[in-house]
Amino acid sequence: MFTNLSDFIRDWLIRIGMSNSNAVTISGITDFLLVLIIGVALYYLAKLIIVRVIKKIAVKTKSIWDDVLLEKKVFNRMAFLIPGILVYQTIPATLSEFTPGTTLIALKLTNIYIILIFLLVINSFFNAIYEVYQKSDYAKYHPIKGYIQVGKIVMITIASLLIMSYLFNQSPLYMLGGLGAFSAVLLLIFKDPILGFVGGIQLSANDMVRQGDWINMSKFGADGTVLEISLTTVKVQNFDNTITTLPTYALVSESFQNFRGMKESGVRRIKRSINIDMSSVKFCTSEMLENFRKISLISEYIDATQKELEQYNKENKIDNSVPVNGRRQTNIGVFRAYLEEYLLHHPMVHNDSDQLVRQLQPTSSGIPIEVYAFIQETGFIKFEKVQSDIFDHILAIVPQFELRLFQSPTGEDLRQTNIAYWERNDISPAN
Repeated sequence: MFTNLSDFIRDWLIRIGMSNSNAVTISGITDFLLVLIIGVALYYLAKLIIVRVIKKIAVKTKSIWDDVLLEKKVFNRMAFLIPGILVYQTIPATLSEFTPGTTLIALKLTNIYIILIFLLVINSFFNAIYEVYQKSDYAKYHPIKGYIQVGKIVMITIASLLIMSYLFNQSPLYMLGGLGAFSAVLLLIFKDPILGFVGGIQLSANDMVRQGDWINMSKFGADGTVLEISLTTVKVQNFDNTITTLPTYALVSESFQNFRGMKESGVRRIKRSINIDMSSVKFCTSEMLENFRKISLISEYIDATQKELEQYNKENKIDNSVPVNGRRQTNIGVFRAYLEEYLLHHPMVHNDSDQLVRQLQPTSSGIPIEVYAFIQETGFIKFEKVQSDIFDHILAIVPQFELRLFQSPTGEDLRQTNIAYWERNDISPAN
């Protein structure tokens, strides 16, 4: 076909007065352009037919593969191969009148075009695989974006070697051997991807972190939810909606905190203390115990404990006239017993988990009373609300046990001290 058309154009050009050499050149170019036009037309035709057929199939099937392949334009890019293959097959005929060097250059450029289109198709296919995998249940536990990126790098490397082999008329193996001489440079260039790939394998194999996990890595300022795990980076959305990007390998080589176990257990820990003024701690008097008995949560505790202590003191013939003799209840001990009962009866406290109210080492800031319990809320806002409600109550009931909270003196404390001094010594503030 192209030979007959070329002869017709050449003869027509000669008849209108053009030299034979120019007529041959123009007829060859015309054939080549005609092949390109036909190739482009076939591309659009194939694209139209393929997309319509695949869309009809996608609508009828339940599989998401065909939908994702269409969305990622895998079939659209495959259609680009038609012009390239057509041109490659017809170059020997359309450019037969040109020099062998021209034909060789055209063949090389066409090969490079086909390689690049194959690369685009494979890249789109990898994107489709990732998209389908992300919709599966396994994506949360085993992210594969790092592996997808490694696959893309491998394909780009292979395509680059093939292109260089066509440009320099060398075997791809020869080009690969040449790259070996630059291995040190390549290792330096690809240091982060290599470390990231190794780190990604370790993260996945050891199930150290998943998408959706809440992690804390103070060194990098990360405290939030993992959005993405890729070949070289891990994206974390902090609670202030900022994004922190961590090196993937840092999660293997550095220490970080993962709150996944807390979310999976459904409970979150309270571990907070208040400071009691040591000078307010004392033995309970009969009047104090009578008042404490009116508190329903500890009325039974007061009676049982008092009975036990009285029996002990009686058996050991303790002289009760001196308070320091024998065993007696203290207001801080009753206070701790109340907190234990309060937590036990709180609707949001998980009673199957450990609960503890204890004294810590006294300091210059008083006696720390620590509350250790687990709340049946893991969400940040709800948890903080429950925790605040609990400590609102604790702070409010401290005076009921004739205890005082410790806090550093403020300006108001000093002012009240001065007023008391003036009143006591009948001194006017103006003086």
